[in-house]
Amino acid sequence: MQNNRIGSALNEICSIEETAGQDRWVNKLHPLVKLFVTLFYIVLVVSCGRYDSDRLFGMILYPVVLFNLADLSFRDAVKRLRIVLPLVMLVGIFNPFFDRQTVTRIAGIPVSGGVVTMFTLMLKGVLTVLASYILIATTTIGKICYALRLVHVPKILVTEILLIYRYIAVLLSETRKMTQAYELRAPGRRGVAFREWGSFAGLLLLRSMDRAGELYESMCLRGFSGEFYPSGVRKAEAKDILWLLLWCMVLVLLRMFPVVRMIGSLVVK
Repeated sequence: MQNNRIGSALNEICSIEETAGQDRWVNKLHPLVKLFVTLFYIVLVVSCGRYDSDRLFGMILYPVVLFNLADLSFRDAVKRLRIVLPLVMLVGIFNPFFDRQTVTRIAGIPVSGGVVTMFTLMLKGVLTVLASYILIATTTIGKICYALRLVHVPKILVTEILLIYRYIAVLLSETRKMTQAYELRAPGRRGVAFREWGSFAGLLLLRSMDRAGELYESMCLRGFSGEFYPSGVRKAEAKDILWLLLWCMVLVLLRMFPVVRMIGSLVVK
């Protein structure tokens, strides 16, 4: 059972990397452009006021369009983010108890400010997490690090991000090997015995450090010096600039005007 969970986690990491490396035109966009659009979107979403649910609801357009253009599965995204999304949605769950003043009515039913702010905070968290997932699912970690270096993020910080991401798979792989060996030597037990947690964790740390050191030496032998030159990255072209300007204009319009309410009023009329 434990090995199945670890294997599933490893498969998820490999699956995301394969998805990010696919030959789709969204994946081929310049990584710096995608990084800037994602950060710009997150800033606009977070900057929405606690009662600006109308404007915030219009920001759903970005993940909806990107999920379709990049051919990403929303079901897979929810499955992969099943731990993060509930935590994000719990941020404003107590707001209805503190802010009970009625601010609007829906179908004649009074809605308090706490309910509105709770919905706003939840939606903010979900949208920012989905935007980050879209970036990771359409851009490999090497290209993301390359984009970070282009905006002069310190090399040591970018290197740490890359190595942590890479070594997660190493840690999981070593954990699976040790867990499998433990289960073969102690058949019938469910998981590692409590009295053996300390020695198991210590041995896992030592094995992971040895394996990580071997990987780093291999990287150095292949010419790694802290800079990132991923394959397939080109200079920004007209389509990249157009993508950047188009989304910046659309997101600013969605942030400034309650587009959803305006469309709803036209439909009602």
